[in-house]
Amino acid sequence: MNYSESREQSAEILRTVLGHMGQHDAAFNPVSFAVWYEHVAGINPGLAQALNPLLQAGTRLTDATVLQLFRAHVAPVEQQTIEDIGGRFSQTMVGLAESASRTGADAGRYGDQLDGLEQALRAGGVESLSPQLNRALEDTVGMRSSAQALQQQVVTSRAEIEQLQGELGRVRHEALLDPLTHVLNRRGFDQQLASMLAQVPQAGRTHCLIMFDIDHFKKINDSHGHVVGDRVIQALGEVLRASVAAPSCSVARYGGEEFAVLIPQSTPGQGVALAEVVRQRTKAMKIRNRKTQDVLLTVTVSAGVAGMRSGDDGLSLIARADAALYQSKQEGRDRVSCA
Repeated sequence: MNYSESREQSAEILRTVLGHMGQHDAAFNPVSFAVWYEHVAGINPGLAQALNPLLQAGTRLTDATVLQLFRAHVAPVEQQTIEDIGGRFSQTMVGLAESASRTGADAGRYGDQLDGLEQALRAGGVESLSPQLNRALEDTVGMRSSAQALQQQVVTSRAEIEQLQGELGRVRHEALLDPLTHVLNRRGFDQQLASMLAQVPQAGRTHCLIMFDIDHFKKINDSHGHVVGDRVIQALGEVLRASVAAPSCSVARYGGEEFAVLIPQSTPGQGVALAEVVRQRTKAMKIRNRKTQDVLLTVTVSAGVAGMRSGDDGLSLIARADAALYQSKQEGRDRVSCA
């Protein structure tokens, strides 16, 4: 979970968290604190959905209940999934090794039979040759069956390993996504930024970064609650995904109500044009009451655009995009500025 609350916000959340913890039976430990922090901060919809019915029923949370909530909704799921995949991979390899071992043992016995047959042939005794031939024929059938079993095990294991590789790739991808908006999270943004900056811009092109921030977001949360605030963040994520169609571009939730768009091999003018599209589409959307369909509010965003310059690194590019965003805020919000 990416905690983006300021020092003042987190201090206020802390006071509320301690009040909640004091009303329940669970110990005052980091697990309990993490559960209550994310609930009070309103940053974990899945946790809220699981916890609210318990609170409404007046249930006093125990250590076991808190630990269950933590594992299901707070702990990084990708790590548990990776461990599960690793265990299944180990089981697959153990099965393959056991099959290979059995085939190897059969091959050893088959080799002994061939040695005995060779000695009988050299001795030239017909009486001793016949039993050796019968045993060799029997072991040939057994060896063929063992080899076929190993081949089937190899085919099965290969399919299982390919499936596990696919699952691992999916988990790694999901670990880079923000669960609320399904765009990249901060870790994913950092990776894509590094990848973009490693590319040499083409002649007449550069790499651009756009920073977006939802205007008056604290007021939205204060007036309508965190659930509506989450809907606003989700809606902006949808606008960004729909507006940034080029596969080379990347959309990320930078933190809280702030988003970022990376546009490789572009120009500042193209960045400004894209930011304007997002700004206008955001202004046109309406957040409605899901029961009455009445319009609750409209939303605007401010944006800052920066193109990479000679000597820029990730930090300096982000700093200039942030400065441009701050300029948009200072000049009245709901606008795009370029650094």
